[in-house]
Amino acid sequence: MTTNKNNLLVELFVEELPPKSLKKLGDSFGNALTSSLIKQGLVTPDIAFPDFEQSAVKRFASPRRLAVHVKDVHAKAHNTVEHLKLMPITVALDGAGHATPALLKKLSAIGLDASVVPTLRRAGDGALYLDREKEGVTLAEGLQKALEEAITKLPIPKVMSYQLADGWSSVNFVRPAHGLVALHGAEIVPVSVLGLTAGRKTQGHRFEANVNPVVLKNADSYESQMENEGAVIPSFEKRRSEIARQLAAAAAKEGLKPIDDEALLDEVTALVERPNVLVGTFESEYLSVPQECLILTMKANQKYFPLLDSKGKLTNRFLIVSNIRPADASLVIGGNERVVRPRLADAKFFFDKDRKQPLESRVEKLDNVVYHNKLGTQLQRVERIATLSGTIARMLDADKADAELAARLAKTDLLTDMVGEFPELQGIMGRYYALHDGEDKVVADAIEAHYHPRFAGDTLPQGAIACAVALSDKLDTLLGIYGIGQVPTGDKDPFGLRRHALGILRILIETPLDLPLPALIKTAAENFPAGMLSATVASDVEGFMLDRLRGYLRERNFEVSHIEAVLYMLNGRMHEVLPRLQGVRAFAALSVAKDLAAANKRVQNIIRKNHEEIGADLTDAAVKPALLKEAAERDLYQAMQDITPFAQGYLDRGDYGQNLKALATLKPFIDDFFENVMVMCEDHDLRLNRAVLLQQLGRLMNQVADISKLAA
Repeated sequence: MTTNKNNLLVELFVEELPPKSLKKLGDSFGNALTSSLIKQGLVTPDIAFPDFEQSAVKRFASPRRLAVHVKDVHAKAHNTVEHLKLMPITVALDGAGHATPALLKKLSAIGLDASVVPTLRRAGDGALYLDREKEGVTLAEGLQKALEEAITKLPIPKVMSYQLADGWSSVNFVRPAHGLVALHGAEIVPVSVLGLTAGRKTQGHRFEANVNPVVLKNADSYESQMENEGAVIPSFEKRRSEIARQLAAAAAKEGLKPIDDEALLDEVTALVERPNVLVGTFESEYLSVPQECLILTMKANQKYFPLLDSKGKLTNRFLIVSNIRPADASLVIGGNERVVRPRLADAKFFFDKDRKQPLESRVEKLDNVVYHNKLGTQLQRVERIATLSGTIARMLDADKADAELAARLAKTDLLTDMVGEFPELQGIMGRYYALHDGEDKVVADAIEAHYHPRFAGDTLPQGAIACAVALSDKLDTLLGIYGIGQVPTGDKDPFGLRRHALGILRILIETPLDLPLPALIKTAAENFPAGMLSATVASDVEGFMLDRLRGYLRERNFEVSHIEAVLYMLNGRMHEVLPRLQGVRAFAALSVAKDLAAANKRVQNIIRKNHEEIGADLTDAAVKPALLKEAAERDLYQAMQDITPFAQGYLDRGDYGQNLKALATLKPFIDDFFENVMVMCEDHDLRLNRAVLLQQLGRLMNQVADISKLAA
């Protein structure tokens, strides 16, 4: 083997890998193997490649292979100096500086004798060290270790066990492995794993390879040889881009556009090695079925890309990503068209059958479906949601009857054949069936929208009725599951309580809705039978939601101190949290903000101390102008009187930034007050009056947020 650096190629050839995991498997394999080589000194990215991950490592993943190409890998790692700590000097050497029995025993254990004692190093930490040169690993040794580590670290949820060719041995891996390539430049690296010995041969496309096996010339020829000789595009990213290009070109030729589905594109990329996009059609009669059903069945069952017109309406054409490129593709197209027809026919059958039974007739059948053994049936849950929806609708000045009806029908599509086949369509089908039954559009829309938002960035329910039902559904789940002790822990959240909490917050904040969160939680808790939930469920859930709120606001790049300042004064009015935070952010940018925050903190400390020492309740007390003896306190009082109507006007209009900025005019008066007025004076009446003045100042300053929390 050569002693210089060269590029390295490692490929593991296997049976078809799980498509939804392929990208992750490819990245993990390449990252773990490269990381191990770096740790062993076989790759030195800090010297050769400052942007090593981008420029020097290329990962490959196709349905039947995981591979990685790494630049400038050493045939042998450089020798290093090992600093081995032996023992304290006082234990190792006697008074004459000779080795003690303890040191000799230690040296013997590592294959050395007393002859090395003069070379040992005394360190400043009082210990004796052995400095010795450590031989660098060879590439064969290092790659063997790296391969084993990379395979062990693959994110495989479930492995399979299979026999090797000898008929006796067996190994465990995600899929049976049939080939291993390891090339350093043009030379084979002698490593083995999973019962395989490395070589330079691999397999190309099952049916279209020009040569099989493909004999690789060197590490650098891998990608070009696989494409030209093996008819395989081994790069996941390159294959994905090629599929996207072909999809766009085929759709444009038809004057249509394919659905935008990144997850489907990833999955199809993981299913083919040589993509070839073809156009298929189906009978127009199936377009009478809601397009969501047809799109879902084509995507989920066949991995097709349905084609939409310029208005986003489904057409009777779809795109097939084939793994072969025959001269005459008619047989491939015809075969796929024959396969999709029964799927579409099933969807039409379910749709037609479901519409024969109105949603209202399914309501009582929900009593046969257990929601949770501690929370009753789906019917009992629906009745709770309907009651809560009516209450929230009244709070929003919306039609109580519409909200209750939408909630009553919201879960009935769970009993339909279509949703039984495609659970992803719950709510969507309820809307179609409600419209077919003659229900008002606002009721039908609420049935679909009550599941929203379903994930981060999802759309929110639109309209008061939809919001009422969505809030009720999520609150019932949150209070119910939390109240029986099923609290999320760590990464475990089987009932999606974090998602429900965030959904409630987003509806209240982003719609926005003037519905105090504590009142909503209390009402939802009281909606359950007495004794069903824990006694502290309302306060527990409120705390849980405030934690979610803090995370939500941090993700929107608000500072922690600003968040805490606003939450302290918010009183559950979630619809005000964003404008208040924006106001605090604008205020914090003012040059006087820190001084005012510090003054506010001082004010609160004085008020608290007064209350502790005097015990007087000043909540409803008013300032007595006649007791304002000092000019500084009279000036501050007058300035407060002058600014209060303006500040209140800004507050009433929701202009929180201007409210806070108005406080800047108080700074000289506050500074003068603290410099010239003794608050904690001996005169009881003066002391109380000044405490009341400061209390009113604190209220004036903290209308939007507790700005004392902005003080450093």
